[in-house]
Amino acid sequence: MPDLFDPIELGDFSAKNRIFMSPLTRARAGRDAVPTPIMAKYYAQRAEAGLIISEATGISREGLGWPYAPGIWSDEQVEAWKPITKAVHDKGGRIVCQLWHMGRMVHSSVTGLQPVAPSATTAPGHAHTYDGKVPYEEARALQLDEIPRILADYETASRNAIEAGFDGIQLHAANGYLIDEFLKDGTNHRTDEYGGSPENRIRLLSQVVQRITATIGAEKTGVRLSPNGDTQGCIDSAPETVFVPAAAELERLGVAWLELREPGPDGTFGSTDQPKLSPEIRKVFRRPLVLNQDYTFEAAQEAVQQGQADAIAFGRKFVANPDLPTRFAKGLPLQADEMATWYSRGEHGYTDYPFAD
Repeated sequence: MPDLFDPIELGDFSAKNRIFMSPLTRARAGRDAVPTPIMAKYYAQRAEAGLIISEATGISREGLGWPYAPGIWSDEQVEAWKPITKAVHDKGGRIVCQLWHMGRMVHSSVTGLQPVAPSATTAPGHAHTYDGKVPYEEARALQLDEIPRILADYETASRNAIEAGFDGIQLHAANGYLIDEFLKDGTNHRTDEYGGSPENRIRLLSQVVQRITATIGAEKTGVRLSPNGDTQGCIDSAPETVFVPAAAELERLGVAWLELREPGPDGTFGSTDQPKLSPEIRKVFRRPLVLNQDYTFEAAQEAVQQGQADAIAFGRKFVANPDLPTRFAKGLPLQADEMATWYSRGEHGYTDYPFAD
């Protein structure tokens, strides 16, 4: 019976434990989306994780609308990531790059471009910009002849990630961003081959995965999905009809692992009455399955021991507890994170959380 402290094989590398660090937007890059030296310290501090999934990282200027988030489309960005991945590896850790296109969740004041999406829709709420929060703008629908450009951006980003020293990539296909917007009928109103039926709505996900795996190999490729609930106004009316087939397609394509963000009815960072689909996805996706959202140590250990998941990804707990696996192993108390510093600048709330004695 495995537990959280056992190693696990993920494609072509081994993770030393099953306590993964979830992708966490922290906004410490430069305004040009170039990573900064402080990020090396932050990630190296958390190298006890079996796997670090990097903060969401833009594949293009069009797709990166979060202020001070990093990118991976330019040579300068690649070079700036290299000391970060080296710092993690020097501490015995593993790190993959989460590839991000935000779709309609950007603002033109950040990118200089109108946001794009499967259909002309506007996200609810407000976008983060360099000038504070402002209402989202209406996205324009991607034209068919633009899809090859999107695929090429993912190809370039995946190749750049390996050049930057990452152990692999995670495709961000969750949380109301571009690929999730294609998957869910609440945001995808297309009538062409990318809309309508679940098979059509899965098409972009499949094509992106095929392009990435052809570039860097399936054994270096993971995917993140968020099947249930409303995330940033993105929801599907019958998620089991699209996400179970999507997971089956990812199994067919041979991706190394799959992460699911699944809130429940009492979620602390989003909640929903739509049931979790991981039990059904587990039946069709037979490679390592990682679950995420509101897990305590005890619940995570039980999920792994009972075979519901192969690993658990923790987010906010890793923000405030860089030595989270040690704290779990020794039964030490966890420190609380400071929400006001999640997206601020500098070391406070970033690299100054103390380690356990």
